[in-house]
Amino acid sequence: MKRKPSNNRETCDQQLKSSLNFPETKTDRLTVFIMNVFGSISFLIFCVLFFIIWALWNLNLLPGLEPFDPYPFPLLEMAVSLFAIVLSVTVIINQNRKGRIDKISSQVEFEVNIRAEEEITKILNMLHEIQQHLGVEISNDNELEKMKEPTDINRIHKKLDEDKTENLN
Repeated sequence: MKRKPSNNRETCDQQLKSSLNFPETKTDRLTVFIMNVFGSISFLIFCVLFFIIWALWNLNLLPGLEPFDPYPFPLLEMAVSLFAIVLSVTVIINQNRKGRIDKISSQVEFEVNIRAEEEITKILNMLHEIQQHLGVEISNDNELEKMKEPTDINRIHKKLDEDKTENLN
């Protein structure tokens, strides 16, 4: 016989699904693209080749090409500095994005752990009832009785908040 899921269970399922559907903005997609391009070995090789060609060209070592940025290459220096700024900002944006994803992931993990704890508690209670129904004698097990108690989520949140406060001080 199939049991109808409780409203609490359905609400929890909806919350988990909504947590996993991380909304990606255009900025997120652009940042991921930029990080994938700039974080590749191909891009590194391209940059090295570009700098070598730039230096050879502007040291007048490539025949038929007139130097446009004489040594010590101030134009190249400015371009690399601007590129470094763009790359740094992109890295920071990506770190913030990953931080949001990690936070959502840890919240989902916490919710799944709480759900598993509730299910285990229910199973322990059911086993205890089966043992009683079958007349199996059980010695007083304080640890088992404590495990059968429902998980106090508010107490856990309060403890986490206290730990955060202590770590900030």
